[in-house]
Amino acid sequence: MSNYLQGAVPISNAKPPSGEKVSDQDQATNKAVPQTSVVFIYQAKVAGLRCNVTATWCKNLSNHSLTIKVENPCIEKHLTCKVDIRTWQFWGRKGLKSFELEGKQVGIFWDFRQAKFSSPPDPCSDYYVAMVCEEEVVLLLGDMKKDAYKRTRSRPSLDDATLLCKKENVHGKRLFYTRAMLAEGAKEHDIVIETSLSGPGDPEMWISIGNAMVSRVTNLNWRFRGNETVMVNNLPVQILWDVHDWLHSNSGSGPGLFIFKPGALKCVLDSVADVKNCSHQRNEDGCQYESSFVQENQSTKEFCHFLYAWRSE
Repeated sequence: MSNYLQGAVPISNAKPPSGEKVSDQDQATNKAVPQTSVVFIYQAKVAGLRCNVTATWCKNLSNHSLTIKVENPCIEKHLTCKVDIRTWQFWGRKGLKSFELEGKQVGIFWDFRQAKFSSPPDPCSDYYVAMVCEEEVVLLLGDMKKDAYKRTRSRPSLDDATLLCKKENVHGKRLFYTRAMLAEGAKEHDIVIETSLSGPGDPEMWISIGNAMVSRVTNLNWRFRGNETVMVNNLPVQILWDVHDWLHSNSGSGPGLFIFKPGALKCVLDSVADVKNCSHQRNEDGCQYESSFVQENQSTKEFCHFLYAWRSE
């Protein structure tokens, strides 16, 4: 089932059934599951330890927050810091929290006073979140880097943090939009998934990266799990999907899962049979593929993007 597409160009003259553009309204139509979330997992050197640091951005009608969790590899203990972004107090959007890890003080500084947001829950510009230990910024989020270094009075770490993966929950009827980093150090690419699941024809979906359709999957009743490798800017990108719950479960019972990973397909999930077997292991987000990919990425430092697409009628 794996196809290798020569270039990020339309693979068929067939086009999606509509030319509609993605809008914020399309991404927030599922009122049954109104919360959107984006999770970033980094590997950083904190207090002399290589730790996984998870930054979770959540947004719903009443709450908008950032939660940072630091996993101590020596013991089964997580250190958590939660920041309320949706506060009516201007000065409350700038702050500092600290905790102790292996006998060393770790501080988390943030400034959201001028932060700009679009439809995702994480800011798009004009903010920073800095994790500091032993006068080094071991993890820095946001674009206001000079302000972060000035406020924390700390230097950049000699050991840069590495982004291992991004997990995102989005909602829509026929269109699902996300942005993913498909090459190290490169800008994020726009990704659009468009579906046609009802009507006289067989269910289909189209995946576009940038302005080009890179994959068209027909007859989803039988091809609800699969993988392809496409070329984007002359670099291979793996796409794996599992949309079983879209077609064979009640509406809203589970999301479609898409994985975007730079590089050629490797042995972690190198066949449709592997995808099918893994897909039966469920958690609160949907299919449980993350553990295999994250464990692999801890050693290879390769990035992967998980998109959980929730359909609404």
